[in-house]
Amino acid sequence: MTTVTGADWPAWQASWDAQQEWYLPDREERFRVMLDMVEALVGPTPRVLDLACGTGSITARLLKRFPEAVSTGIDLDPALLAIAEGTFADDDRVTFVTADLKDPDWTTRLPYDSYDAVLTATALHWLHLEPLAALYGQVAELVRDGGVFMNADHMIDESTPQINAAERAQRHERMNRAKEAGVLGWTEWWQLAAQDPVLAEPTARRFEIYGEHAEGDTPSAEWHARVLREKGFAEARAVWRSPSDALVLALK
Repeated sequence: MTTVTGADWPAWQASWDAQQEWYLPDREERFRVMLDMVEALVGPTPRVLDLACGTGSITARLLKRFPEAVSTGIDLDPALLAIAEGTFADDDRVTFVTADLKDPDWTTRLPYDSYDAVLTATALHWLHLEPLAALYGQVAELVRDGGVFMNADHMIDESTPQINAAERAQRHERMNRAKEAGVLGWTEWWQLAAQDPVLAEPTARRFEIYGEHAEGDTPSAEWHARVLREKGFAEARAVWRSPSDALVLALK
């Protein structure tokens, strides 16, 4: 692991969490349910793959709750990985891997052949349906028998357009009020990162890779569950929902 020094990593983690909570006020609730289900199905000492890990938000909560767990974080974003690597630089329970999940060989970069749990949150919506389904097939091969995969993300039920529109309008009104009160949104957070002496260069590389914001598909929780079963999981369903998001769990 390359250790990055010179930045206030706890402050950057707190800033990232606050920015994400601007979009997702129930963010901690989905993490709690995710870890509840990890404990219920694979126990308190899991080997975990933090998929599209960003700054290591899942890993941080995993290790706080389960000190004997180990985690592999994988992502392509150089700026968010810099924060993750800086945060966990002295923790031998954590390994980070740089890889593109659309690369068919990304699994060969991992330190383990199998995992008790593969966890991801608010990340895979930048993939379109076909590459997402292909990714689910790769994940199914990584999860051991009896292990789990969980994805908490935007999962829209297109059968209720009026409900969706009302919820979206109310959510954006709340977000606008929070921004007026000084909360950093996505654009403002990245502008701040670009001004940090340590994060400026990886932030520039990040925008070369992704542009302003990657846009993929947000199928329903039922689509995710069906595809996960088709790709080799024995059971799959939503175990938590909000008006716009869901946490889908698949059991191998």
